Amino acid sequence: MPVARRQVLATAAVAPFAATMFGVTPASGQEATGYRVGRGVGDVTGPAAENGMMGYSMPQQQTAGIHLRTLARAFVVDDGANRVVFVTAELGALFQSVHQEVLRRLAETYGGLYTEQNVLLNATHTHAACGGDSHYAAYDLATLGFQEQTFNAVVDGITEAIGQAHDDLRPGALALGRAELTDASVNRSRSAFDMNPAQDTEHFPQAIDPAVTVLRFTQGGRDVGAITWFATHGTSMTNENHLISSDNKGYAAFAWEHRDAEFVACFAQTNAGDMSPNLNLEPGSGPTDDEFANTRIIGERQFQAAREAFASAREPMSGPVDSALCYVDLSEVTVDGRFAPDGKTHRTCTAAIGMSMLAGSTEDGPGIPIGEGIRNPLLDWLGGADVPVPPELADEQAPKPVAVPFGAMPPHPWCPQVLPLQLMRIGELHLVAGPAEFTIVAGLRIRRSVAAELGVPLENVLIQGYANAYSQYVTTPEEYDSQQYEGASTLFGRYTLPAYQQEFTRLAAVMRAGRRVPLGPLPPDMSGTLPNFQPGVVFDAPPPGRGFGDVLAEPASGYHRGERVTVEFVTGHPKNDLRRGGTYAEVQRLVDGRWVPVADDRDWSTQYHWKRSGVASSTATITWDIPAEVPTGRYRIVHNGDWKAAGSGEVTPFTGRSRDFLVA
Repeated sequence: MPVARRQVLATAAVAPFAATMFGVTPASGQEATGYRVGRGVGDVTGPAAENGMMGYSMPQQQTAGIHLRTLARAFVVDDGANRVVFVTAELGALFQSVHQEVLRRLAETYGGLYTEQNVLLNATHTHAACGGDSHYAAYDLATLGFQEQTFNAVVDGITEAIGQAHDDLRPGALALGRAELTDASVNRSRSAFDMNPAQDTEHFPQAIDPAVTVLRFTQGGRDVGAITWFATHGTSMTNENHLISSDNKGYAAFAWEHRDAEFVACFAQTNAGDMSPNLNLEPGSGPTDDEFANTRIIGERQFQAAREAFASAREPMSGPVDSALCYVDLSEVTVDGRFAPDGKTHRTCTAAIGMSMLAGSTEDGPGIPIGEGIRNPLLDWLGGADVPVPPELADEQAPKPVAVPFGAMPPHPWCPQVLPLQLMRIGELHLVAGPAEFTIVAGLRIRRSVAAELGVPLENVLIQGYANAYSQYVTTPEEYDSQQYEGASTLFGRYTLPAYQQEFTRLAAVMRAGRRVPLGPLPPDMSGTLPNFQPGVVFDAPPPGRGFGDVLAEPASGYHRGERVTVEFVTGHPKNDLRRGGTYAEVQRLVDGRWVPVADDRDWSTQYHWKRSGVASSTATITWDIPAEVPTGRYRIVHNGDWKAAGSGEVTPFTGRSRDFLVA
């Protein structure tokens, strides 16, 4: 169960996995490969109330509870000579601010063991996680500024996950498996995709990237984890949702891990820039018209495809682990003609967004609300977005009609321009880690360039998007010309992709030659540049005649499997304590006279809703959809919360318990 899972992962040396459940067993001889592997999990869930979400960029979309806590999953691989760290966090984006702070924390604990060279941090791109953890204004506009609580939760959770993986290092083995998945994504910018030449579009006959790649981890002959790469957006949950959720990839991870509490199932992104899970090309549409059902179905399809790929991963991998990272100022790259469609030399330019970006993606949700008559105190503090576009920048960004020149905004650029580019090798697998959302053809071109330079099969090179920083989209020059949402969000002009191709090819050449790559220009530390205009918690007060934890609405006396239990409590503000690694909601079962936890707010079956009532009062509503497989017996709902006293500001924890009820 979830609560026990957290305790076990923090201490277990070897984690068993019920391989027979999947009809597979570890390949013979897998422990003779010379690898040591470790894995860990950390909680990166931010404030569950009154914190803007990252993804849809809508100030009115603020958190009001939890459906699925957001987690970071870390893997460490050591070949005896080199070591690499891979982390996927269930976040909208992995911002450069987080990358910088995590590396600082690792240096404090481990010295020079973990650096920007061998640590790869990335995000699943769920649009239902807390935002406000960037030091750049463009990505904090919807959250009304920098949210320190969110930032600390993300950094702490990622660092803890890496620490667990470090402590978990044991002799182990790796294997690579593959499958295809064709009913969990759709191309949301088909007209742009079709502008690419046939040599690109023919590679994707359905205009999607169906590839599912799984890296299988074993320790002591037992399966202990897997990383699954597949391209689809984290937008099954719509912009109408206010519950924190790890979206479809989070459900896929939950579905796998729920079958064994000690297995770590990571579902990472690749080139998902134009891949939507909304199969009917409307928000919250396809396969059903219910966002929760869509999240589960698209997640379940990824899980099943991952299981198929996992079963095919039988041959032990060999080869070293290696990694190289450099920083590049993407606003001023001279691009060699061999990477440009016309064969001529070109240059990138200062970052800017186009008009179509403000309109947003109609298939998934709108863009950043700038110039829409919405009062935003952070935008006011910055002096507004009405900055003249320099004529030369308008020419350099053509045919994009520039809306806001992010890179030229006062008093600081609104987005990063000096960005990390990383190439990581794990045995036969090569990850091209870029700080952006790459369309499938943009990803294909980079993969082809890197594979050719390294002399390896194309299928062994993957784009790892949303990595180490965030700078919006990367389209092909042809897609850029159409100025769909993705093209308008490609910051550094028409030749952004050729610049990435060139620089990643350079990294590949350095890795192939066994040389060290120059680090390049260091990105600035932008901490302290943005204020926070989101109101905090002044104090909490229960309704007259009530106390914190009191039950306002009790459950019925009995239920059947498949029914929903609903209980309402008097509560305090979730910002008083994020309960990271803990839970606001528990379902407990009476077993031999003891109440045993069976579900919490990391479970698909539970929902925790928070609602303000009046100035300082609030209620917590906890629901439990009784799964078909739960044993019959007596259960109860428990709420853990915290309240803040007026005057002193002292925070006090409390626990509320419902009456028990029978599940028959």
